Amino acid sequence: MAGHSQWKNIMYRKGAQDAKRAKLFTKLIREITVAARAGPPDPVKNARLRAAVQASRAANMPKGTVDRVIKRADAGDEGETFEEVRYEGYAPGGVAVIVEALTDNRNRTAAEVRGAFARCHGTLGETGCVTHLFERVGAVSYPPAAASADDMLEAAVEAGADDCESSAHGHEVACEPDRLNEVREALERRFGPAQNVKLVWRAQATVPVDEHQASSLFKLLESLEDSDDVQAVSANYDVSDDVMAKLSA
Repeated sequence: MAGHSQWKNIMYRKGAQDAKRAKLFTKLIREITVAARAGPPDPVKNARLRAAVQASRAANMPKGTVDRVIKRADAGDEGETFEEVRYEGYAPGGVAVIVEALTDNRNRTAAEVRGAFARCHGTLGETGCVTHLFERVGAVSYPPAAASADDMLEAAVEAGADDCESSAHGHEVACEPDRLNEVREALERRFGPAQNVKLVWRAQATVPVDEHQASSLFKLLESLEDSDDVQAVSANYDVSDDVMAKLSA
Protein backbone atom coordinates (compact mmCIF):
# COMPACT_ATOMS: atom_id res chain seq x y z
CA MET A 1 0.00 0.00 0.00
CA ALA A 2 3.02 2.28 0.31
CA GLY A 3 3.38 2.25 -3.45
CA HIS A 4 -0.25 3.25 -3.79
CA SER A 5 0.45 6.28 -1.58
CA GLN A 6 3.46 7.22 -3.69
CA TRP A 7 1.33 7.18 -6.83
CA LYS A 8 -1.27 9.35 -5.07
CA ASN A 9 1.41 11.93 -4.28
CA ILE A 10 2.42 12.13 -7.94
CA MET A 11 -1.17 12.33 -9.13
CA TYR A 12 -2.16 15.15 -6.79
CA ARG A 13 1.04 17.08 -7.40
CA LYS A 14 0.47 17.07 -11.16
CA GLY A 15 -3.32 17.36 -11.18
CA ALA A 16 -5.57 20.37 -10.81
CA GLN A 17 -6.42 20.54 -7.13
CA ASP A 18 -9.94 21.93 -7.49
CA ALA A 19 -10.92 19.32 -10.08
CA LYS A 20 -9.54 16.51 -7.93
CA ARG A 21 -11.39 17.85 -4.90
CA ALA A 22 -14.68 18.00 -6.82
CA LYS A 23 -14.28 14.41 -7.98
CA LEU A 24 -13.46 13.28 -4.46
CA PHE A 25 -16.61 14.97 -3.15
CA THR A 26 -18.67 13.19 -5.81
CA LYS A 27 -17.29 9.82 -4.75
CA LEU A 28 -17.85 10.57 -1.06
CA ILE A 29 -21.44 11.70 -1.67
CA ARG A 30 -22.16 8.42 -3.44
CA GLU A 31 -20.68 6.39 -0.61
CA ILE A 32 -22.62 8.36 2.01
CA THR A 33 -25.84 7.89 0.02
CA VAL A 34 -25.39 4.13 -0.34
CA ALA A 35 -24.35 3.71 3.29
CA ALA A 36 -27.30 5.73 4.59
CA ARG A 37 -29.76 3.72 2.48
CA ALA A 38 -28.20 0.39 3.48
CA GLY A 39 -28.63 0.92 7.22
CA PRO A 40 -29.82 3.40 9.84
CA PRO A 41 -29.16 7.03 8.77
CA ASP A 42 -27.30 7.53 12.04
CA PRO A 43 -23.48 7.32 11.87
CA VAL A 44 -23.39 6.10 15.47
CA LYS A 45 -25.46 3.03 14.58
CA ASN A 46 -24.23 2.53 11.01
CA ALA A 47 -20.52 1.65 10.80
CA ARG A 48 -20.29 2.10 7.03
CA LEU A 49 -21.98 5.49 7.21
CA ARG A 50 -19.73 6.53 10.09
CA ALA A 51 -16.66 5.65 8.02
CA ALA A 52 -18.02 7.61 5.04
CA VAL A 53 -18.73 10.66 7.20
CA GLN A 54 -15.24 10.49 8.71
CA ALA A 55 -13.73 10.31 5.23
CA SER A 56 -15.75 13.37 4.20
CA ARG A 57 -14.45 15.28 7.21
CA ALA A 58 -10.88 14.33 6.33
CA ALA A 59 -11.54 15.72 2.84
CA ASN A 60 -12.95 18.97 4.34
CA MET A 61 -16.42 18.45 2.92
CA PRO A 62 -18.82 20.96 4.54
CA LYS A 63 -20.90 19.42 7.33
CA GLY A 64 -24.05 20.91 5.81
CA THR A 65 -23.44 19.00 2.60
CA VAL A 66 -23.00 15.72 4.48
CA ASP A 67 -26.18 16.29 6.49
CA ARG A 68 -28.21 17.06 3.34
CA VAL A 69 -27.01 13.90 1.61
CA ILE A 70 -27.97 11.76 4.60
CA LYS A 71 -31.40 13.39 4.86
CA ARG A 72 -32.12 12.86 1.16
CA ALA A 73 -31.11 9.23 1.40
CA ASP A 74 -33.21 8.68 4.52
CA ALA A 75 -36.23 10.33 2.90
CA GLY A 76 -36.05 7.85 0.04
CA ASP A 77 -35.41 10.62 -2.46
CA GLU A 78 -36.19 9.26 -5.92
CA GLY A 79 -32.83 10.18 -7.31
CA GLU A 80 -30.00 8.04 -8.60
CA THR A 81 -29.75 4.46 -7.37
CA PHE A 82 -26.22 3.15 -7.16
CA GLU A 83 -25.05 -0.46 -7.18
CA GLU A 84 -21.67 -1.82 -6.23
CA VAL A 85 -19.63 -3.49 -8.97
CA ARG A 86 -16.07 -4.80 -9.14
CA TYR A 87 -13.73 -5.12 -12.12
CA GLU A 88 -10.43 -6.97 -12.27
CA GLY A 89 -7.56 -7.12 -14.71
CA TYR A 90 -3.87 -6.74 -15.36
CA ALA A 91 -1.81 -3.60 -15.93
CA PRO A 92 1.54 -3.44 -17.79
CA GLY A 93 4.19 -5.62 -16.17
CA GLY A 94 1.66 -8.18 -14.98
CA VAL A 95 0.39 -5.98 -12.14
CA ALA A 96 -2.98 -7.15 -10.83
CA VAL A 97 -5.65 -4.44 -10.47
CA ILE A 98 -9.00 -4.43 -8.63
CA VAL A 99 -11.45 -1.62 -9.37
CA GLU A 100 -14.42 -1.00 -7.06
CA ALA A 101 -17.22 1.22 -8.29
CA LEU A 102 -20.62 2.63 -7.36
CA THR A 103 -22.67 3.20 -10.48
CA ASP A 104 -26.15 4.02 -11.72
CA ASN A 105 -25.29 2.68 -15.18
CA ARG A 106 -23.29 -0.56 -15.40
CA ASN A 107 -22.82 -0.30 -19.18
CA ARG A 108 -21.28 3.17 -18.93
CA THR A 109 -18.96 2.20 -16.11
CA ALA A 110 -17.87 -1.03 -17.78
CA ALA A 111 -17.08 0.90 -20.97
CA GLU A 112 -15.03 3.49 -19.06
CA VAL A 113 -13.05 0.86 -17.16
CA ARG A 114 -12.48 -1.27 -20.27
CA GLY A 115 -11.36 1.81 -22.19
CA ALA A 116 -8.88 2.80 -19.48
CA PHE A 117 -7.27 -0.64 -19.50
CA ALA A 118 -7.08 -0.69 -23.32
CA ARG A 119 -5.54 2.80 -23.60
CA CYS A 120 -2.84 1.97 -21.07
CA HIS A 121 -1.90 -1.44 -22.50
CA GLY A 122 -3.66 -3.40 -19.78
CA THR A 123 -6.11 -6.27 -19.95
CA LEU A 124 -9.55 -6.34 -18.31
CA GLY A 125 -10.41 -9.84 -17.11
CA GLU A 126 -13.33 -11.68 -15.54
CA THR A 127 -14.47 -10.91 -12.01
CA GLY A 128 -12.43 -13.10 -9.69
CA CYS A 129 -9.38 -13.40 -11.93
CA VAL A 130 -7.01 -11.57 -9.54
CA THR A 131 -8.68 -11.53 -6.12
CA HIS A 132 -6.69 -14.63 -5.11
CA LEU A 133 -3.61 -12.38 -5.19
CA PHE A 134 -5.10 -10.11 -2.50
CA GLU A 135 -6.64 -10.44 0.94
CA ARG A 136 -9.59 -8.45 2.25
CA VAL A 137 -8.65 -6.53 5.39
CA GLY A 138 -9.97 -3.73 7.53
CA ALA A 139 -7.83 -0.58 7.50
CA VAL A 140 -7.79 2.30 9.97
CA SER A 141 -5.66 5.29 8.94
CA TYR A 142 -4.25 8.19 10.94
CA PRO A 143 -2.11 11.18 9.88
CA PRO A 144 1.57 11.17 10.95
CA ALA A 145 0.98 13.71 13.73
CA ALA A 146 -1.61 11.53 15.49
CA ALA A 147 1.01 9.45 17.29
CA SER A 148 4.55 8.14 17.16
CA ALA A 149 5.15 4.89 15.29
CA ASP A 150 5.80 3.08 18.58
CA ASP A 151 2.64 4.40 20.25
CA MET A 152 0.50 3.50 17.24
CA LEU A 153 1.98 -0.01 17.08
CA GLU A 154 1.38 -0.53 20.80
CA ALA A 155 -2.23 0.65 20.50
CA ALA A 156 -2.80 -1.51 17.42
CA VAL A 157 -1.56 -4.64 19.21
CA GLU A 158 -3.74 -3.88 22.24
CA ALA A 159 -6.75 -3.34 19.96
CA GLY A 160 -6.32 -6.77 18.39
CA ALA A 161 -5.07 -5.60 14.99
CA ASP A 162 -2.88 -7.80 12.79
CA ASP A 163 -0.47 -5.23 11.40
CA CYS A 164 0.60 -1.59 11.65
CA GLU A 165 2.59 0.33 9.04
CA SER A 166 3.93 3.81 9.82
CA SER A 167 5.67 6.14 7.36
CA ALA A 168 5.97 9.80 6.49
CA HIS A 169 2.52 9.51 4.91
CA GLY A 170 0.84 8.34 8.12
CA HIS A 171 -0.16 5.24 10.04
CA GLU A 172 -2.26 2.38 8.67
CA VAL A 173 -3.52 -0.33 10.99
CA ALA A 174 -4.80 -3.55 9.44
CA CYS A 175 -7.13 -6.12 10.97
CA GLU A 176 -9.59 -8.89 10.14
CA PRO A 177 -12.66 -7.47 8.34
CA ASP A 178 -15.08 -8.52 11.08
CA ARG A 179 -12.96 -6.78 13.72
CA LEU A 180 -12.76 -3.43 11.94
CA ASN A 181 -15.23 -1.59 14.17
CA GLU A 182 -13.73 -3.06 17.33
CA VAL A 183 -10.22 -1.96 16.34
CA ARG A 184 -11.45 1.45 15.18
CA GLU A 185 -13.22 2.11 18.48
CA ALA A 186 -10.15 1.13 20.50
CA LEU A 187 -7.86 3.38 18.48
CA GLU A 188 -10.29 6.30 18.53
CA ARG A 189 -10.54 6.15 22.31
CA ARG A 190 -6.80 6.80 22.41
CA PHE A 191 -6.11 8.98 19.35
CA GLY A 192 -9.46 10.53 18.43
CA PRO A 193 -11.37 10.13 15.13
CA ALA A 194 -9.52 8.18 12.46
CA GLN A 195 -8.66 9.77 9.13
CA ASN A 196 -10.10 6.82 7.22
CA VAL A 197 -11.82 3.55 8.10
CA LYS A 198 -12.60 1.04 5.35
CA LEU A 199 -12.25 -2.44 3.95
CA VAL A 200 -9.42 -2.71 1.43
CA TRP A 201 -7.77 -5.25 -0.84
CA ARG A 202 -4.19 -5.81 0.31
CA ALA A 203 -1.72 -7.53 -2.01
CA GLN A 204 -0.25 -10.76 -0.67
CA ALA A 205 2.83 -10.24 -2.84
CA THR A 206 4.00 -7.37 -5.05
CA VAL A 207 5.23 -7.26 -8.64
CA PRO A 208 8.34 -5.13 -9.39
CA VAL A 209 7.92 -2.79 -12.37
CA ASP A 210 10.48 -0.76 -14.30
CA GLU A 211 10.25 2.89 -15.30
CA HIS A 212 8.42 2.27 -18.60
CA GLN A 213 5.92 -0.11 -17.00
CA ALA A 214 5.43 2.21 -14.02
CA SER A 215 4.64 5.15 -16.32
CA SER A 216 1.89 3.18 -18.09
CA LEU A 217 0.67 1.75 -14.80
CA PHE A 218 0.27 5.16 -13.17
CA LYS A 219 -1.55 6.47 -16.25
CA LEU A 220 -3.98 3.58 -15.91
CA LEU A 221 -4.50 4.16 -12.18
CA GLU A 222 -5.06 7.88 -12.70
CA SER A 223 -7.46 7.24 -15.59
CA LEU A 224 -9.49 4.88 -13.42
CA GLU A 225 -9.53 7.32 -10.49
CA ASP A 226 -10.75 10.08 -12.82
CA SER A 227 -14.02 8.20 -13.28
CA ASP A 228 -16.76 9.47 -10.98
CA ASP A 229 -18.03 5.89 -10.74
CA VAL A 230 -14.78 4.43 -9.39
CA GLN A 231 -14.51 4.45 -5.61
CA ALA A 232 -11.25 2.60 -5.04
CA VAL A 233 -8.39 1.06 -7.01
CA SER A 234 -6.01 -1.57 -5.61
CA ALA A 235 -2.89 -2.89 -7.33
CA ASN A 236 -0.01 -5.17 -6.32
CA TYR A 237 2.95 -3.25 -7.74
CA ASP A 238 6.34 -2.36 -6.31
CA VAL A 239 8.22 0.63 -7.69
CA SER A 240 11.77 1.40 -6.57
CA ASP A 241 12.67 4.76 -5.03
CA ASP A 242 14.88 5.58 -8.04
CA VAL A 243 12.01 5.06 -10.49
CA MET A 244 9.63 7.03 -8.29
CA ALA A 245 12.11 9.91 -8.20
CA LYS A 246 12.34 9.97 -12.00
CA LEU A 247 8.55 9.90 -12.41
CA SER A 248 8.11 12.64 -9.82
CA ALA A 249 10.59 14.98 -11.50
